[in-house]
Amino acid sequence: MAERRLLILYGSQTGTAEDTAERIGREAKRRHFQCRVEALDSYDVANLINELLVVFVCATTGQGDPPDNMKMFWRFLFRKNLPPSSLCQMDYAVLGLGDSSYPKFNFVAKKLHKRVLQLGGNPLLPVALGDDQHDLGPDAVIDPWLLALWDKILALYPLPPGLEIISPDVRLPPKYTLHYLSEDSMHPDGDLLQPTAARAVPSELHPFAARMVSNQRVTAESHFQDVRLIEFDTVGSGITFSAGDVVMIQPQNCPEDVQQFCQLLRLDPDRSFLLKPTEPGTALPALLPQPCTIRHLVTHYLDISCVPRRSFFELLSYFSTNELEREKLQEFSSAQGQEELYSYCNRPRRTTLEALWDFPHTTSAIPPEYLLDLIPRIRPRAFSIASSLLAHPDRIQILVAVVRYKTRLSKPRRGLCSTWLASLNPEQGDVRVPLWVKKGGMKFPADPDTPVIMIGPGTGVAPFRAAIQERVAQGWKGSCLFFGCRQKSKDFYCQAEWEELVTKGFLTLFTAFSRDQEEKVYVQHRIQENRRLVWELLTSRSAHVYLAGNAKQMPAAVAEALQSVLQLEGDLSPSEAEKYLTALEQTQRFQSETWS
Repeated sequence: MAERRLLILYGSQTGTAEDTAERIGREAKRRHFQCRVEALDSYDVANLINELLVVFVCATTGQGDPPDNMKMFWRFLFRKNLPPSSLCQMDYAVLGLGDSSYPKFNFVAKKLHKRVLQLGGNPLLPVALGDDQHDLGPDAVIDPWLLALWDKILALYPLPPGLEIISPDVRLPPKYTLHYLSEDSMHPDGDLLQPTAARAVPSELHPFAARMVSNQRVTAESHFQDVRLIEFDTVGSGITFSAGDVVMIQPQNCPEDVQQFCQLLRLDPDRSFLLKPTEPGTALPALLPQPCTIRHLVTHYLDISCVPRRSFFELLSYFSTNELEREKLQEFSSAQGQEELYSYCNRPRRTTLEALWDFPHTTSAIPPEYLLDLIPRIRPRAFSIASSLLAHPDRIQILVAVVRYKTRLSKPRRGLCSTWLASLNPEQGDVRVPLWVKKGGMKFPADPDTPVIMIGPGTGVAPFRAAIQERVAQGWKGSCLFFGCRQKSKDFYCQAEWEELVTKGFLTLFTAFSRDQEEKVYVQHRIQENRRLVWELLTSRSAHVYLAGNAKQMPAAVAEALQSVLQLEGDLSPSEAEKYLTALEQTQRFQSETWS
């Protein structure tokens, strides 16, 4: 009988694809498959030709890009020299996760499906396109698709005689078991963040413990938003970067939350344990030291401040000893309860810790070995680097808006990483932050004669500060910046720096202070007012245009302003102006980086 092996490979940026891949893995175990769930880049892609049954789960990021943990796989798969029959023995299915408000909706999943087909793979189903914009989220597509997928797979690989599908009422074993160590083998966990080994380039698995040098508020005290310019010392790290690159920071939970969590679950934060995989072949979590304390696990690894997903409530329902709580948890994990779950979790941005408070009987019954199945790991956060190595050797500066907003819950919502960074005070001793650098999406021209038009409202100005510093250090002129904020007196970041560069002739600056007058003025209005200059830079001097900032209305408004410049100054028709902009994007002369 054919070996019943299933491989699930995922490419995930924010954790949704990973969560979905794990869900498919659990369903496979209920159907008695030997199943592995791996990130695409941690799987040895050369083995793909030997796989008989593979499910790919992949997200699309940014402008149709693959997630960071599938980039190497992506490059390999599109090599020209792969024979067209390489994957002819593979049955496969592709599940995509995307957002239909982006132009390249689920681009990665569609392209992957097509490529595996070109290489001889046999698709079990058409590619599934999960959509964040759907009222019920991606599950609206995933649920029916998975039912069809299991029908297909079980027709090819029937259950062995005498075995039934394990009922959804039965709890599956945890991924790991915890082995508590005796008191005398315990050690304090202050030394767990080891400095990076010499010569290893810092990475997610080996971050560099950078010393925070300064943490300065750059908005007026009376301004509603707290924005920080934070500087790190990277001496000895081997870190290099150029303008447009990104620093990744690994945040941690605050001590109060850690204490609350341990009290709720009746855990002793100072107990030490070793982790053992339940099944041979399961890798241990890369970032957890062995042995580890409960306090370290909760502080540095478990994301207790994230909004919990459906899978959290599903697993939680198995531990519930209280009938009312169990019914509610089962409703939240059912297909019919998704609207209810959305109102409970996503709308008010309720955290995992708060959800655990709401189910106290269940929470106190959670077996500690299930913690790593129940709660995802804390993901690193990306920040555009706001300084240049040429201007500030061995330093990295970032501009951080401290995330804080109200929902209908009484406690304000806070961003995990920005709140943690803002709380650190380098004047009170040695403060260390785990970080590493990765290539950013924006590339600036290497030719000193190419002018650059940068449009960066708010903290969107961060990568442009790096680019301008880099250009100034090389003696290059021709930098033009459109900067927008609310009020000149309250949130005009780096004002003195920009004004000095204008005086010295290195920078042309246009500012839009939206609340300083009756009618609101934004960067797009300044672009239209200065259309003659923008047109001349674009057409006579082949300028490159860059846009960074919040993804809500701003990018569309800026694109519209640029199109109107082309129409009014260049006599182009609306469709010609649109084509012109598209051509600029295709030749990398118009690049944007936006975030929601």
